[in-house]
Amino acid sequence: MTVPSIRKLLSTAISIGLAAATAAAATEPSATGPQAAKHPLASKAALTGIAAGAHVRQTVVVRSTRHGNVRRLALVRAEPARPSFGQMYGLHDASDSLELKSGVALVLDQDTDEVLFSKNSQAVLPIASLTKLMTAVVITEANLPLEEPITITDEDIDTEKGSRSRLKVGTQLRREEMLHLALMASENRAAHALGRTYPGGLPAFVMAMNQKARDLGMSDTHYVEPTGLSSRNQSSARDLATLVRAAHEHQIIRELSTSPEYLVEVGNRQVEFHNTNGLVKNPAWEIGLQKTGYISEAGRCLVMQATLAGRQLIMVFLDSAGKYSRIGDAERVRHWLMQSVAAVPALGVPKPKI
Repeated sequence: MTVPSIRKLLSTAISIGLAAATAAAATEPSATGPQAAKHPLASKAALTGIAAGAHVRQTVVVRSTRHGNVRRLALVRAEPARPSFGQMYGLHDASDSLELKSGVALVLDQDTDEVLFSKNSQAVLPIASLTKLMTAVVITEANLPLEEPITITDEDIDTEKGSRSRLKVGTQLRREEMLHLALMASENRAAHALGRTYPGGLPAFVMAMNQKARDLGMSDTHYVEPTGLSSRNQSSARDLATLVRAAHEHQIIRELSTSPEYLVEVGNRQVEFHNTNGLVKNPAWEIGLQKTGYISEAGRCLVMQATLAGRQLIMVFLDSAGKYSRIGDAERVRHWLMQSVAAVPALGVPKPKI
């Protein structure tokens, strides 16, 4: 087959894939989540719907008459863009003095609870892997043996989003190692295995997550599973700040969530995992706790406890639109705080106009 013929075939396959993806997205049921109605713009999202999108694969097989063999030349995936809940609610239309890219932001003093910056902090949204912070709190406070081995099983495979994992079925790690990977590398199978092996199983674990949220006064928060892959795990910025404060009380969560990297034995080889938050390696930051999160419905999310301008602060960023924008927003807040201190050294950080 000639090169022009191959190119024509590939072009046709791409067109078919895109058309199929568009059709699939048009018929996909909408999803707004059980907590969506708590936001004043939720009705807009309910009317419009959030297209879950479709993954369409086209494999082009070309037979070469010269050599008589079959070659797979291309795997074409058409994936339509999917708006986040925050985008559907119009949260990104709100302007703020720092020009943040996150639809929701909250910065408060950990000791005094003084709000230094707030943007759409009342909105209730999917929180993606920020969920794993509650998973860690429940596991830690249950005082389960950290040395106990836990094995990854078929039950831990992600059937919600089809995400990949380097923890193969059959991998056995200590509970502390599973907790480490869930917090630092946001390992979904590790988080699910932690919940699955909780006394009473996964239903009891999810119940414990929601009970802990109630105990902390997190009235906007609801969990259905321990990883954050489900968009039905939802919360508000204020509730997440409460969770960060509670999690920060546990030394093991502080240490594991801010670990830059971790090497574990997976089968007969060593696998190195890295922190999903590059700021833990940045000398300009003094981070005491952190967790990142992402699913399409939630956008890019980030929570941190950090010492800035001489204050212990809690920072929450939800529904950030770009891959690096949540980190950029954290840097914008840091620069703003440092400039505020430099401008008024005797008074400390002034409360912004919000």
